[in-house]
Amino acid sequence: MSTGVIIALIVIVAAVVVVAALMLLRARRPHAGGNLKRRFGPEYDRTVARHDGDTKAAERELTERVQRHGGLRERPLEPADRERYEARWAAAQERFVDAPREAVAEADRLLAEVAGARGFPDGGQYEEQLAALSVHHAGHVDGYRRVHRVARLGAGADGGAPGTEEMREAMLEARALFEDLVKPSAQDTGRHRAGRDEVRQSRDREAVSGRRGHLPWGLTHRHAKGS
Repeated sequence: MSTGVIIALIVIVAAVVVVAALMLLRARRPHAGGNLKRRFGPEYDRTVARHDGDTKAAERELTERVQRHGGLRERPLEPADRERYEARWAAAQERFVDAPREAVAEADRLLAEVAGARGFPDGGQYEEQLAALSVHHAGHVDGYRRVHRVARLGAGADGGAPGTEEMREAMLEARALFEDLVKPSAQDTGRHRAGRDEVRQSRDREAVSGRRGHLPWGLTHRHAKGS
C-alpha cells in the first residue's frame, strides 16, 4: 500500500473520529439551544429579555437551573391535603371581592406551601423555589412570580400599591400554576384507584365471609327440622 493511500486513510479516520466526538459532545448537552427553548417556552424568552437579549447568558442560567433541579421528583399530595388546598384557594378567590390585597397575599402563601409539599425548595427560599418550579412547570411559573411581586407591592415592600385589575390578573395567572400543582398525576390516580379497589375487595370478602359464617347454622337448622 502506497504512502499516499495510508495518509488518506489516516485523514479519513481522523475526520470520522472528530465527527463522532462532536456528535457525542452534542448528545451530552441535551438542554442547549433549541432544546432549552422547547423545554422552558415563554420562560426562555423572559430570561433572554432579562439578560438584555444576551442568549448565551440566558442559556447558561437556564442550564444551571436544570442541573440544580432537573433531578427533583415531585411528591404526590394526599387526597385530604389536596382538598384542603383547593378549599383555601376557593376561599381566597371569594375573598378577593372584598379584600383583594389579602386574597393575593393568601394566594402567594398558598403557592409557596403547596410547592413545598410537592418537594420543591421551601417557600422561605423564594428565588430557589421559583427556579425549581421553572424547570418542572415552566408554562405556568410566571403566575407565581407575578402574584408574589403584587403581594409584596400590596404589603408596601417595594412601594406603589397595585391596582385591583393588576391583582386580579395576577390571581388568574397564579391559579394556572396552583391547578398544575394540585392535580393528581396518572401514577397517583392509578394508586388511589388501586386503593379503592382493594378496599372494595376487602369488603366483598368480609361480606362473603359473613354469609359463610351463617351457612353451618342454616344447614344444621334444616337438618334438625327434617330429622
